[in-house]
Amino acid sequence: MMWAIPFAYALFLLLLVYRYATRRPRLSDYAPQAAGPLVSVIIPARNEAVNIEECVRSAAATDYQAVEVIVVDDRSSDGTAEIVERIAAALEARGGVRVGVGVRLVRGAELPVGWFGKQWAMVQGYRAARGELLLFMDADTRQHPELIPRAVRALELERVDLLSVLSHQEMISFWERLVQPHVFFALATRVGDLRRVNRTRVEWDAIASGQFILTTRAAYETVGTHESVRNIVVDDMALAQTFIRHHLDIFLTHAEEFMSTRMYRNLAGILEGWTKNFGTGIPLAFPPIPLVRRLAPYIMWLPALVWIAPPVLWALLGWAWAAWTTGISLLIWVMVYRVAKAPVRYALLYPVGAATVAYIMIRSALRGSRRIEWRGRSYRSV
Repeated sequence: MMWAIPFAYALFLLLLVYRYATRRPRLSDYAPQAAGPLVSVIIPARNEAVNIEECVRSAAATDYQAVEVIVVDDRSSDGTAEIVERIAAALEARGGVRVGVGVRLVRGAELPVGWFGKQWAMVQGYRAARGELLLFMDADTRQHPELIPRAVRALELERVDLLSVLSHQEMISFWERLVQPHVFFALATRVGDLRRVNRTRVEWDAIASGQFILTTRAAYETVGTHESVRNIVVDDMALAQTFIRHHLDIFLTHAEEFMSTRMYRNLAGILEGWTKNFGTGIPLAFPPIPLVRRLAPYIMWLPALVWIAPPVLWALLGWAWAAWTTGISLLIWVMVYRVAKAPVRYALLYPVGAATVAYIMIRSALRGSRRIEWRGRSYRSV
């Protein structure tokens, strides 16, 4: 009977990994569309000097023929604005961005009371934009020239109002490589198959990646722009759910070949960033029942015990089934790391990665809606 435990465990986890490795839909299924409506690429940036040049240059190098890149400098103190101005001047001196419109800098106004900085920057970018299509991108992203052409094609073929793509996550430092695969595997397990999410009418199932959100101007204005989610930390998920409340369609697709993102560069960034996101994002992923949403952050760390318990029991008690289960888990994490394009040797430390994610989830639950420190500002989450 005890041998049935690792066998059932293996089948369950292999199913999760198979679904993770064969993710659909994929942006590569959509042929690139070189021409179409003007796309306004809006990039909010606060102290992004380390990222902004690669981000803007990759957006400007798109194969799409009608693009304006608008960077909204949100009161940066590290030279972000000067970098963008230099890029814009250099491109203009060379005759512009191919056949596109160009790169512009918008210097952000003072943050109003009741707003988060990112949402305020995106609304200012929207007000300056001229495009029929609006593309909101994070400053820590890099895109392939075919990203926008394929995304525009997908938006039109699927006849949806919001398209969001999931990018390849760059992992360079030790802690990035150890923790980030666990975070994204946990999120993928919660979300499940994107085909279940796409065109959903269940509000709490709706998600989007703020790293890339393409929408029509008409739909964006219908939902009230980012002003409708101005005081919510996880603005991307909240915006997607706002689309559902307005009976508009969302569509997500995997685009790891066409976009990459490096979210955090060290353990401190990982802890603060995911604590911020989990603390307010987890409740939104559950039905709007007050008790359920209050309890959710306190129990979401429990699945991590699936990875932590077997090696601990094997080490402490020497149980044979725990040893087999640990070995199965190790093989599974080797596969997960290969899919994530992270060094597979880090799979040897998978219990540490799982424990770190559990700690982040517990930390976020305990912090709750207390004041959040981010990019030099203090916020009260909602």
